[in-house]
Amino acid sequence: MLVFVMRILLSYCVSRNRRNRKAQKGFTLIELLVVIAIIAILSTIILGSLGGAREQARDSKRLGDLRQLQTALELYASENRDKYPTALSSLVTAGHIAAVPLDPSGGSYSYAALGSGANCASYHLGATLENTTHASLSSDFDAAAGTACTGSALDFSGTDPVYDLKP
Repeated sequence: MLVFVMRILLSYCVSRNRRNRKAQKGFTLIELLVVIAIIAILSTIILGSLGGAREQARDSKRLGDLRQLQTALELYASENRDKYPTALSSLVTAGHIAAVPLDPSGGSYSYAALGSGANCASYHLGATLENTTHASLSSDFDAAAGTACTGSALDFSGTDPVYDLKP
């Protein structure tokens, strides 16, 4: 008799539990909307912070490219009686760099060979940084435009946010 009563109570509890599960299956619309709102807020915060990191990465690449070009220019000058090339493409043909690096935004870096006539005794190399308060801008030349050599591009003003280098 006791076993029979236990079976009835057990079957009642199991059937009651099944009915409650069927009634509570899935999520309510409010719960889904709250989860979607939380995900949207978090993704906005994360994407906002990634924009600054991307800007910083592009500026770092620009600075690295300018240092690479500066080294190649000095190598070129040491092999050519302290004369600099009128165009950066001469560094490729001389074998000092594999290819002229491009600005991460798709443009090219500013370069002008400086001097008189065909005597290019100096240069002015620069890139515009996205972060106008970048720490490197306080240690660059900020040079005014000079006299370009024959066959070289016109010189540019190196005022901030242009990071510029000279020999």
